[in-house]
Amino acid sequence: MKRICAVTMVRNDDFYLRKWTAYYGKELGEENLYIFLDGKDQPIPDWCPKAHIMACDKIAGQVVEAEKGRLGLLSDQAAALLKQYDLVIGTDADEFIIVDPKLGVSLAEYLSTHEIHTSMSALGVDVGQHTGEEGDICEDRPFLSQRHYARLSTRYTKPSILAAPVRWGSGFHRIKGHNFHIAKDLYLFHFGYFDLGRINARFNDKDRAAAGWSKHLAKRSKTIRLVTERKARSWDRWTRFARIVQTVFRPPYAWNKPSMFEMVVIVRIPDRFQKLV
Repeated sequence: MKRICAVTMVRNDDFYLRKWTAYYGKELGEENLYIFLDGKDQPIPDWCPKAHIMACDKIAGQVVEAEKGRLGLLSDQAAALLKQYDLVIGTDADEFIIVDPKLGVSLAEYLSTHEIHTSMSALGVDVGQHTGEEGDICEDRPFLSQRHYARLSTRYTKPSILAAPVRWGSGFHRIKGHNFHIAKDLYLFHFGYFDLGRINARFNDKDRAAAGWSKHLAKRSKTIRLVTERKARSWDRWTRFARIVQTVFRPPYAWNKPSMFEMVVIVRIPDRFQKLV
């Protein structure tokens, strides 16, 4: 079995960090989790005692500048961790890399059977809220038992799994100077904009407003509108299609990012995923 760890960085976000720690702790072992807190003014969580938690100086700047600083720090940490681990997984705290449960294997088992030279990507699944069917999220129940629709998104097809020391671009969206490789039956579920109530609460967060996140949040809330208004398509057929298209095509401005020609593909998430996150 390969030695695998996971890293993330958060600021004042216990809601997602608790879920992130529970999921990756189960899949990889809590002792293999590395959590960086953006700012020494934050309390150290006491509910994940085996995880490695480090409070850093707050990364200053507006969204773009701060993201470069954040991913620079995490790239450096991943490079250091690769001296003791075979693979490093890097995600935001609202992102979960999940093996299709039809395979019947854990994330560690899946990754241990694949040869990864530089990086591996999971297919991006941006989970939304169908406001006509789904209510406010309840944090003590599995997310995927409460949310059933998503957009297949190039934005979240990220090179999140590293086997070599490289530099992540902002938001983990690409690796500088390297291509990406999308694995079969592996998905990155993004839950950052899957609840209208939480989006509205983020608009009122003074830290995010000061850092220029308001336009970003408004743009991302579009997922909720799309999953509410658009017809949901077959998961198996359209994830297969999306994986092929994103593997073959690139946007003209970034050859190391995937493309789907701005297609909007909404899918219904199969019930087999319901208990995983």
